[in-house]
Amino acid sequence: MQKVVTSNQMKAIDSYTIEKIGIPSMVLMERAALQVVNVVKQHIGPKDRILAVCGTGNNGGDGIAVARILKCDGYEAEVLLVGDEGKASEQTKEQLKIARNLGISILNNININEYTIIVDGLFGIGLNKPVTGIYEETIQTINSGNHLVFAVDIPSGLSADLARPLNVAVKADYTITFGYQKAGLILYPGCEYAGEVVVADIGFPQIAFDAVNKMTRMDCSVYDESDKRKLPIRHTYSNKGTYGKVLIIAGSKNMSGACYLSAKAAYRCGAGLVKIMTVEENRVIMQQQLPEALLYTYTSEALEEPSKLGEIIEQIHWATSIVIGPGIGINPDSEKLLNLVITHAKAPLLIDADGLNILASMNHKKEEAVLIQDNIVNMLPKDTILTPHIKELSRLINIPVEEITSNLLEIADKCTDNNKLIFVIKDPRTVAAYKEERYINISGNNGMATGGSGDVLTGIIGGFIAGGLSPWEAAKLGVYIHGLAGDKASEKKGCYSMMAGDIIEALPDVLEQ
Repeated sequence: MQKVVTSNQMKAIDSYTIEKIGIPSMVLMERAALQVVNVVKQHIGPKDRILAVCGTGNNGGDGIAVARILKCDGYEAEVLLVGDEGKASEQTKEQLKIARNLGISILNNININEYTIIVDGLFGIGLNKPVTGIYEETIQTINSGNHLVFAVDIPSGLSADLARPLNVAVKADYTITFGYQKAGLILYPGCEYAGEVVVADIGFPQIAFDAVNKMTRMDCSVYDESDKRKLPIRHTYSNKGTYGKVLIIAGSKNMSGACYLSAKAAYRCGAGLVKIMTVEENRVIMQQQLPEALLYTYTSEALEEPSKLGEIIEQIHWATSIVIGPGIGINPDSEKLLNLVITHAKAPLLIDADGLNILASMNHKKEEAVLIQDNIVNMLPKDTILTPHIKELSRLINIPVEEITSNLLEIADKCTDNNKLIFVIKDPRTVAAYKEERYINISGNNGMATGGSGDVLTGIIGGFIAGGLSPWEAAKLGVYIHGLAGDKASEKKGCYSMMAGDIIEALPDVLEQ
């Protein structure tokens, strides 16, 4: 797991390290430069010409140090200083002095396109205003050239918090960021400017992180391969009851695929038993497609009979994990089922797709944009997982799609304000949110933008809950594993041709590795 910090949090960690612990800024700068050099050396040859394009702040000092180290190691490296040297930070002035003492060229006007390698050190994570003037022109020149570009900490011009250019930003091939991940390098469109991101340790002590964490909670993270150890434990002495019972309430007439995909994904993720509750019309096809699943079917007429309603409630009580919504349609029957589940569920609950749209229809519209109404929040059991894509979330919270996509983390904050619901906001960079905690997913690919992919996710999360994970952990790990399976599927099928079923078939490889 990697922690994700805001620009203010990162600056606070930096300040604490320098002022409270006593590690000099020049030491951190030197270590930062060495980390950049290590990455650059993996991609350059002896004939490359290297230009460090540097501003006058400390980010520029990092870039100057990079050029100096590469020059001393025998590479052709020079510095382009952009801005008034008289206004440079003290550390950058020191780096300029050292570079000049070693005979390194400090240029003020040069044809950038003569160089094959660019080290971008114009601006750091503290930038908070639009890039204009000579800086804008320099970035545009970098972007128009045919160079390999390495960004120091963050591509210049990119907002570290908003993940979008402040007028213009460098398009890097590699970004070497220091200490911790930044949201601006992960979320769209920022990740398209960052290229491949390397998180480099330059010596920020854990005590500095802990001290800042006490002042401003840093509860945003991304997962990596090490987090697969959080998967539900498989015991040698066990039986199918050990790994839980998932109830999938899904599908409608002419819509059987959703319940099949969700149920099969739950089984692939280790659930001991999976039961599908669906309309009578889906009985035969479900028995043929997934004979391992238990089956309970209903009709519209049955939903009017007290004895049948009692049977449905028994199914709800049977489960240790419940999924409702995929493919159930928006009609009186599905609304009645959702109300029954919300009222009688004793197990963790996940609501997806049409279940969310039914919730949205319950959310009384007001003149001003509002989030989920108190009556909806109070009706849902605590720790209920809601898995909307952006348009479903827009319907649910009465906020336009454009506003959601441009402020994903801020919207997540609003969604979880004063409630104990878990939101999994599905996007190319899915954001999961619970209370003050945030998770940004970086696994997956555009081949997963296909019908049924979301149904697979519901089954994965449901299966993990049945296996013993908390709803919050199951949501985070489920999104991550779903993305890894998508990546594995794309290796075999390609992003154009993969389908939702391919994600399920890739799960065994991902889970057993």
